[in-house]
Amino acid sequence: MTTLIPVALGDRSYDVAIADNALDSAGTRLAPWLGDRRILVITDETVAETQWPRLRAGLGRPADAIILPAGEATKSWSGLSTLCDRLLEQGVERGDHIVAFGGGVIGDLVGFAAAIVKRGCGFVQIPTTLLAQVDSSVGGKTAINTPAGKNLVGAFHQPAHVLIDPTVLDTLDARQTRAGYAEVVKYGLIDDRGFFDWCDGHAGALLGGDRDARTHAIAHSVSAKARIVAADERETAGVRALLNLGHTFGHALEADTGFSDRLFHGEAVACGMALAFRYSARLGLCDPAEATRVTAHLDAVGLPTTLAAADVRATGAVLVDHMAHDKKMAGGTLPFLLARGIGRTFLSRDVDLADVAAFLDAERG
Repeated sequence: MTTLIPVALGDRSYDVAIADNALDSAGTRLAPWLGDRRILVITDETVAETQWPRLRAGLGRPADAIILPAGEATKSWSGLSTLCDRLLEQGVERGDHIVAFGGGVIGDLVGFAAAIVKRGCGFVQIPTTLLAQVDSSVGGKTAINTPAGKNLVGAFHQPAHVLIDPTVLDTLDARQTRAGYAEVVKYGLIDDRGFFDWCDGHAGALLGGDRDARTHAIAHSVSAKARIVAADERETAGVRALLNLGHTFGHALEADTGFSDRLFHGEAVACGMALAFRYSARLGLCDPAEATRVTAHLDAVGLPTTLAAADVRATGAVLVDHMAHDKKMAGGTLPFLLARGIGRTFLSRDVDLADVAAFLDAERG
């Protein structure tokens, strides 16, 4: 059975298709976008080893792969330059659709390259991590990291289609799966307390590979993301900003750990969400019991919820300096996602960064 979830963006609308074993019929499923030209797939070394033979067979006709190094370091100026050069060498045309086959790093990088090569070509997403399936493959945000911070250079460039095969998650290690789960439970914390309650009762099954739990979590998350993106594609109305819950803190933690495998993005987001709820409690906005429940849930699934658990040693002032480079800064003010409770996230534009630094120093103990 295939679940189709529309992302309603007028003439740039597209569907997210979710189906077990979709890779095995990828050629048929993607035929409307791949045309008659030779297929060009961009992936990383890890996915190339575990999933590329399966996709190549499922495409059913000749396809070439550009294989990049795995890891966050590839999402960089040098990685972008290498990929653009390879695409031009392969003769990519504006009317082509290249295939992003990987996790969030590959999706973000390939999407950005597609936005700028020949002043824009098409692309389709086949996400291979839980994080990419429930979040980064949907919505058209593409970017690379720079020394100044995460995702500071990029473009909005929507895919033509997203094909999700939950069975590819069987090859993920437990840490990658947990990191992706942070972006699942985020949807409950934003504005859907009922979904957080479901996560609280089903996280073990989901992380253990239960197919029904996994499919429900992916479909629910994608539906939530599609609804928010359709309402505020370019994050100008304050609606899409809700998806950044945990990210302002989280990106600072990633910067402090060098955008490396010391701290995966989903792990940073998990810690950032716990910090956001505890900071909200500190400000008197949120019942401390709610913050405690969020922290306990993330702890229970093995995600970091403290600076020490995230291997972050920087002072509050250093972490706030990282935040000052955030792309959401406007007029010297940094919008913060805070919470009045589980499922009651809101955007605040009057947070005192000196107080945030003091809070983070207190968190360091």
